[in-house]
Amino acid sequence: MSAEMTSRLFAVCFAANEPLRVARFWSAILGREVVDDPQHGVMLLPRDETDFRLRFPSTSEPKVVQNRAHIELTSDSLEHQRQTVARALELGARHVDVGQLPEESHVVLGDPDGNEFCVLGPGNTFLAGCGFLGDLACDGSQAVGYFWSQALGWPLVWDQDQETAIQSPRGGPKIAWGGPPLMPNGGRDRVTFDVAPGVGDEPRAEVDRLLSLGATRVGEGHDGTVVLADPDGTEFRVLTPR
Repeated sequence: MSAEMTSRLFAVCFAANEPLRVARFWSAILGREVVDDPQHGVMLLPRDETDFRLRFPSTSEPKVVQNRAHIELTSDSLEHQRQTVARALELGARHVDVGQLPEESHVVLGDPDGNEFCVLGPGNTFLAGCGFLGDLACDGSQAVGYFWSQALGWPLVWDQDQETAIQSPRGGPKIAWGGPPLMPNGGRDRVTFDVAPGVGDEPRAEVDRLLSLGATRVGEGHDGTVVLADPDGTEFRVLTPR
């Protein structure tokens, strides 16, 4: 097993009852192209090599609990924040109460499928330089931040008070985990990762490497993918080349 092996983050996935509707919402917000791929379904393509690919797998299960991961959008000014919120509401978003306080500067919304996201106020130094899609903020332990840093080969850019964050060496959005106390899982996670072996890497060897880093095997998907869970128990898929 090569020490240089790493997985590639193929997509951040948001399970959706109406995939195309949700994809079109995010396409309008982020200015990205929607594609309906025969193999992977409805996705938003990245604009450049630093962006996340967003995928919207179809699910018939209703959303009943708060997601354990959410997108955070950044703002250049209070007016920019106001415009982003107004645009999102026009496109079908709604205000969501997750316990935020009135004096907090961010606005919490839900997309047309109920997936929570935040529109941050200006001056967020943590996400400076990350772009409009600042990060994917996750409920998760320090151990899971370490796991994904090793799994993807993305350096830790924050590791303090059990809060962690990683970022691609190319820059772009971060993925952050807030540390304890952790939310109850509440059932199957709707926000998950699809990863793929690195170019030239053997899928079985990459699965073994992920297991050695602390993942656990869950099973196989109907499409032949391998389903694992990270150290916090959140499932993710390892794609196999066709």
